[in-house]
Amino acid sequence: MRQIIITENDSGQRLDKFLTKRFRNMPTSLMYKYIRTYIKLNGKRCEIASRLQTGDVLTLYIKEEFFEETPDTYDFLKAPVKLDILYEDDNILLLNKKPGLLVHPDDTYHFDSLIARVQHYLYDKGVYDPKEENSFAPALVNRIDRNTGGIVIAAKNAETLRIMNQKLKDREVEKRYLCIAVGYLKPKEAVLTDYLEKNEAKNRVYISHHPTPNSKTIKTKYRVLAERNQFSLLDVDLLTGRTHQIRAHLAFIGHPLLGDGKYGKNEINRRMGYQYQALYSYQLRFHFTTDGGILQYLDGRMFTAPKIWFTDYFREEDYL
Repeated sequence: MRQIIITENDSGQRLDKFLTKRFRNMPTSLMYKYIRTYIKLNGKRCEIASRLQTGDVLTLYIKEEFFEETPDTYDFLKAPVKLDILYEDDNILLLNKKPGLLVHPDDTYHFDSLIARVQHYLYDKGVYDPKEENSFAPALVNRIDRNTGGIVIAAKNAETLRIMNQKLKDREVEKRYLCIAVGYLKPKEAVLTDYLEKNEAKNRVYISHHPTPNSKTIKTKYRVLAERNQFSLLDVDLLTGRTHQIRAHLAFIGHPLLGDGKYGKNEINRRMGYQYQALYSYQLRFHFTTDGGILQYLDGRMFTAPKIWFTDYFREEDYL
């Protein structure tokens, strides 16, 4: 028999969700059986959908093999503590991710990623210790492609993660992008509306003017800031947030991003010497239309990345 005391970072979760995170090697069918017969919440029988609250006591009469031993070291400690922090408080970090860095580890590169750097940083500060957590780890709220740069939000606690995920879903966090597109766009300002279908196997999306059974509507708002030598500097507002939306949508209308190896023109990329796509999530504004809870103090605040690596191609006075 073991007991788990629910902490603030575990609070608000359904019991089955909590157990899935806490016991990663437990089969789902066995977990449901345990809930019915061998797990008690505050000494009483519980349900799959029971909501956990801070201070609740879970008593588990389950096999010891499911209680994983605490490791002596953690993979995130192998990542360097190298972060460009735009803003930090007790709840969030705003990070200026540079192109080339993964936000999460993948199958080919396990140890260095933005989230690993964040967890290493918070571990060194004494803010995060996996031994003290039942199910929570600091997490990223939004993602950016490996070869794209820009502002990424990291949540230090579970309540912040829950609120920010909802705000992002409800479009109460406004993100703006700068990019360089090939050619001169007409008109100079527009909202593009089309349909996007994702091919998971190829990690690629396809755009069309007409809906398909598996497509989703996309809306991309752009404004031309400057033009030079058949290239355009654009400010982009994503009215929908789909995979590769800016890159694929602009390529679809004949104006791919400079440096984009997937949707762009490689001969131009090679000629210009761009290793990464000229795309940057440069500005973030919190615009809450519903209660922000412990994050209400962020409402109305705006954050801007100080230096975008590709804007020097255009004269500053052309677009500021």
